[in-house]
Amino acid sequence: MASEEFAHYVRSGQTMLRRGYTTGTCAALAAAGAVRLLLTGRAPEAVSLTTPKGIEVSVSLAEAELPEAGQAARCAVRKNAGDDYDVTDGMLVWAAVRKSAAPGVRIDGGEGVGRVTRPGLDQPVGVAAINRVPRRMIEEQVRAACDELGYDGGMEVVISIPGGAEAAARTFNPVLGVEGGLSILGTSGIVEPMSEQAIVDTIAVQQRQAAEEGAEGLILTPGNYGEEFLKEAGLDRTGLPVVKCSNFLGEALDIAAAQGFRRVLLVGHIGKLVKAAGGIMNTHSKYADCRMELFCAHAALCGADRTLCRALMDAATTDRCIELLDEAGLRGPVMDSLLAAIQLHLERRAAGAYQTGAVVFSNVYGLLGLTDKAKEIIIWRI
Repeated sequence: MASEEFAHYVRSGQTMLRRGYTTGTCAALAAAGAVRLLLTGRAPEAVSLTTPKGIEVSVSLAEAELPEAGQAARCAVRKNAGDDYDVTDGMLVWAAVRKSAAPGVRIDGGEGVGRVTRPGLDQPVGVAAINRVPRRMIEEQVRAACDELGYDGGMEVVISIPGGAEAAARTFNPVLGVEGGLSILGTSGIVEPMSEQAIVDTIAVQQRQAAEEGAEGLILTPGNYGEEFLKEAGLDRTGLPVVKCSNFLGEALDIAAAQGFRRVLLVGHIGKLVKAAGGIMNTHSKYADCRMELFCAHAALCGADRTLCRALMDAATTDRCIELLDEAGLRGPVMDSLLAAIQLHLERRAAGAYQTGAVVFSNVYGLLGLTDKAKEIIIWRI
């Protein structure tokens, strides 16, 4: 049986994108169906719930099984991620239920659902990676079905996602310390297409884990280039935990303050970090660019003539800007000026919560410079 069309949309720029529903919603719906199948011997034609966001989701069960002479029941709901890129889209989320002599609803993870191996996540170490809101949704649906059908005993629920272990390799789970499968996630029950909040939430989790493991300092880097440079430059020897912040520089700096870090070192490619010299704290090009304008302005402050300023404005890449500055003998003073501006804006964002500094590099030219505060942080660790 196929799921009904879930016709809820959200605007992204000039495009309307379909919302979907989370693995937590799927698990709760599957559990509701499985309880009804167990207690009546018949699978319901459809199951529905109202998500924490207030949106109703109603689906047909993709699979329904009543093995073991009616002692247990299993139902599955197919994940619908809408227009979001989600590795779980189309996967079956199963709920197996069984009556229990113990009172209440006990929830665990089975095949394809990961286990927590590091502190700082939503669930304790050793527990199935089924977060609080999905657990509450599952329990509410199980209790509602039991009450409706006059059953007042306990119930065991096991959530599984066949293929989840393989899919999890394409998620942040291995980095976060969730092993063996996917996480059952969702705070609203609804998947918002291309959600930036999901990325920010992941940054927050990684920082919280580092704090709970006793780290006093932190390295933030926008992405893979930064991680590679850390190893090449030997900065990995500082032993500071490294968290990728993607384009969300401001959010990552704010989270570091909330987690109580004493020192935060930002390490990034000039193409990203030059924007911070202009106070740009979300470095995605759809919000702001200004890379060439910033090079031009700081070059002008350092004595660049009109011809060089025009060439900088017309440059296609920041590496080309460095090349032009080298030809004019101005790389050193311009980089010093840019680094001073980056330091100023980092300190304004940190607002005294911690010491911060920046290291800037290029894939072509290597290390371009570091602020004085960055030197202090590195010396402190080494």
